[in-house]
Amino acid sequence: MNAYPFTVFKRSNRPYYFVSYKDASGRFLSPVSTKMKTEKEAMQVAFAWLRDGIPKKNEALKVQDLSLIDVARKIKTDAETETLLCELKRLGWVKSFILKETPQAEDFISFLTAFWDWDTSPYIKEKLRKSHGIHKLHCLKQKQGITIYWEPFFKGRFLGDITASDIDAFINDMGNKEISASRKNVVIKAGTKPLRWAFSKGKIDKDPTRGHIMFSGEERKRDILNPTAAAAAFRAVWKDERAKLANMLAAVTGMRSGEILALRFQDIGPDCLYIRGSWNRADKIKLPKNNKIRKVELPFPDLIHGLLELAKQTPWGLTPDSFVFWTETKKDIPMWGRLFVDGLREALIQIGFTKSEAAKYMFHGWRHFFTSYMIRKLDKKLLKSQTGHLTDEMLAHYGDHETDGDREIIQATEREAFAGLLPERILLLEYKGDTKTAAA
Repeated sequence: MNAYPFTVFKRSNRPYYFVSYKDASGRFLSPVSTKMKTEKEAMQVAFAWLRDGIPKKNEALKVQDLSLIDVARKIKTDAETETLLCELKRLGWVKSFILKETPQAEDFISFLTAFWDWDTSPYIKEKLRKSHGIHKLHCLKQKQGITIYWEPFFKGRFLGDITASDIDAFINDMGNKEISASRKNVVIKAGTKPLRWAFSKGKIDKDPTRGHIMFSGEERKRDILNPTAAAAAFRAVWKDERAKLANMLAAVTGMRSGEILALRFQDIGPDCLYIRGSWNRADKIKLPKNNKIRKVELPFPDLIHGLLELAKQTPWGLTPDSFVFWTETKKDIPMWGRLFVDGLREALIQIGFTKSEAAKYMFHGWRHFFTSYMIRKLDKKLLKSQTGHLTDEMLAHYGDHETDGDREIIQATEREAFAGLLPERILLLEYKGDTKTAAA
């Protein structure tokens, strides 16, 4: 009977002796080559290793650690692997682990990119199936945010490897970017929304997005023209009359650029327009933001006539589905919306604006212009029926601009409210040392 805590033996096809140590239960562990050709030399090495440890590249391996290696080598299934790792995690030696061929082992950036892929994303398909509002252009912009900001920071990481500390570090890194606070928050949500979805679907064990503070900062208000400047711009000579007509229409209705581009001949009524959708290059025609067709009042006969005449000039033959703001290049698309703002800025320069001053004005500013001048004059419910805003808060956001006449209204109201509060003559008090005297 072998009384040693190991056995030394030689395999027939090998020149060296091997040593196999016993574990605590007396079971022999996997053999290790001693690199010795005689049994005596192998025994000496075995005793030395038992005392000092088995030499490795960086440090000696204790003999008792061989049992741990032996356990690991004998693992054959995913379940056995998970059992061992869960125990190490319970004991505090492992914070987290990722098993291969599981959802957590998916490349993180690939997961984010696939999440915003319009054609294949299960999240997008679920949103569309349940008639929730989501548009292709939005998804394209979110994918751009992933490529520009998330990929450089998280390249090579796994989905299940992302922690709350990682998200916090990313948010801090975004703080160094020269973009607005609102844009930073949009970029952050491009990654955190997929992570929350992954947690809700059981793809990851914890939601690493909870408890983080986003960026704050007052959003820069869009510049809006006063009515005098707007009228002067509309009297200027425009290179493209379609652009001029679109700007006038936006000024008196607050319509979005996409809604104007989506107008068809059949949408023009005798004194109103029917907003059935909005146009962008990615989604083509999509329903309005609230998914409802709305009727926009347009009590300006000359403007209605201008829209009808423009629609009739289409080079593709007039039909009920003909775009009002057509283009010469293709029948099934409207003109390029960029021409709207280009035309506006050119007109502003004509009436005396500098190039840098004109560049401050966006076509979407007409929506702010319309709301700001109508919000004091029209009931909010009626105004929202025209602008398509769903909430009073968003309506107030668009109407939060100083308009012509505001100062006069404020002053008149103050005089009415506080009449008689102040004396007819207010004396100016002068200080002379510690004595106050009234100057006549």
